[in-house]
Amino acid sequence: MPRLAVVIVSWNVRELLASCLRSLSVDLERAGVKASTWVVDNASTDGSPELVEDVFPHVHLRALKENRGFAAGNNVALRQILESKPGGTPNRLVWLLNPDTEVQPGATRALMEVMEAGPTIGVAGARLVFPDGSLQQGAFRFPGLMQLLFELFPLPPRLYETGLNGRYPRRLYEGDAPFPIDHPLGASMMVRRAAIEDVGLLDEDYRMYCEEIDWCWRMRRAGWDALCMPRAKVVHHAGQSTAQVPVRSFTNLWVSRARLYARYHGPVTWRFARLIVRLGMLRKMADAPPDVAQACQTVIGAWDNAR
Repeated sequence: MPRLAVVIVSWNVRELLASCLRSLSVDLERAGVKASTWVVDNASTDGSPELVEDVFPHVHLRALKENRGFAAGNNVALRQILESKPGGTPNRLVWLLNPDTEVQPGATRALMEVMEAGPTIGVAGARLVFPDGSLQQGAFRFPGLMQLLFELFPLPPRLYETGLNGRYPRRLYEGDAPFPIDHPLGASMMVRRAAIEDVGLLDEDYRMYCEEIDWCWRMRRAGWDALCMPRAKVVHHAGQSTAQVPVRSFTNLWVSRARLYARYHGPVTWRFARLIVRLGMLRKMADAPPDVAQACQTVIGAWDNAR
């Protein structure tokens, strides 16, 4: 089996982090996989670093003095992983996991097997489920104009889970075979070391949101493939960190989207995207509280100035 490194960036989700690390340790042992585990803590105040030190001494802890966001936090560990060659053999795979996930039996082996199925596979996502066992969409097409319309305006509900909104059919998640995707959700994504060395680290200008989309888009342009492996099941307690700062998270999301759309879409699509976002934000501002209205205005400014 190839050597594996697991990176978890955490912020104030102490109990969820503990559950994540326990489930990961159990599945690594079950799979017989020798891996290094890294936790990068973004200046948590809930005792997360102390938990890792006391309960999980085998974990490489990097406790940051400020919250540097998802991309920068991951890059702290990725830089060291790419520079190190434990036992003379470098880690060939890196698994980025959210701290609000729980690895289910067999997920580690399933993801590693699909990554080893072909040399051009750069990234693989898992089948994400909510705590009640229901499917959580964990793989998507690269976003375009339609996704903005679905996000900002009322459209027929039956269309939200379709390809028009960048979703893949549920039947694909219910099978055993991996299927091609544009990008997985960043909550669980296993990446080939060679792909990281090819396209570079996560872009830290995305403080939060869209960084995994940008990464996968760069990989796609460089010739790397992305897959989703339904047999790799991971429970995701979605949004536990971002829910602590909802207005700031909303602003971060749309500012990151401005950067993403400006980078990957041509001038015509970009102009339509800016118009859609402006109209959508003005619509939200109509009956929003002052802090949300201000956030919407900030988003409009970000989209106006992204190019």
